[in-house]
Amino acid sequence: MTFLEWIDLFKQILRQLPITLFIFAFALVFSILFGFVLAYIRIQNIKGLSFIVRIFQSFIRSTPLILQLFLVYFALPQVLLLIGININHLDRFWFIVLAFSLHTSAYIAEIMRAAYLSVDYGQIEAAKTVGMKPKDILLRILLPQAFKNSVPNMTTQTIELFKDTSIAFTIGIIDMMGQVNLIIGNNYGLGMLEVYVAISIIYWIICILIQATLTAIDKKLEISKTS
Repeated sequence: MTFLEWIDLFKQILRQLPITLFIFAFALVFSILFGFVLAYIRIQNIKGLSFIVRIFQSFIRSTPLILQLFLVYFALPQVLLLIGININHLDRFWFIVLAFSLHTSAYIAEIMRAAYLSVDYGQIEAAKTVGMKPKDILLRILLPQAFKNSVPNMTTQTIELFKDTSIAFTIGIIDMMGQVNLIIGNNYGLGMLEVYVAISIIYWIICILIQATLTAIDKKLEISKTS
């Protein structure tokens, strides 16, 4: 391939980058929110709910993501129809977001719980001794340190989520990987190597940017903590 042909190939794939980024962004926000709820249930050890959360996390960890996606897209609408709820009219984009959010939230919940438990309880006792209110203890002691401790693992999980978006095409979403399959199909399988090299470079660069951004946040928090 000539240089101009490589440029054209990258342009064709990057046309669908916005779809990939939308899936990633929505799934990340929802997984953080849901993960926070799951972590809270585990930390507080809420009777009944804590057991359900453990079962949910065990299922997520023990089954492939693509299977979870198929369950959400094909099985969930059928189950909900039994109780009179029809979600078949929803755009498949939201099924993708739901599947990725449920999957990632199970891991984020454990990251949050571990980060919370990593804060020295002696600091909480000291804060209570000097008369700090529970809200101030949470906002000024627990959350800042827990967030700081969670950044490395959250970085890994965020990158994993972005890479996971590559299976969205399996239910007909034309994201970057969907575009790759269209290009290969239109060329009758010719040029597969070049296409896969191009998409690999794109994913690689974006993941480096995500890691660099979160690493910069981590360093800024470290400087702030030192100050």
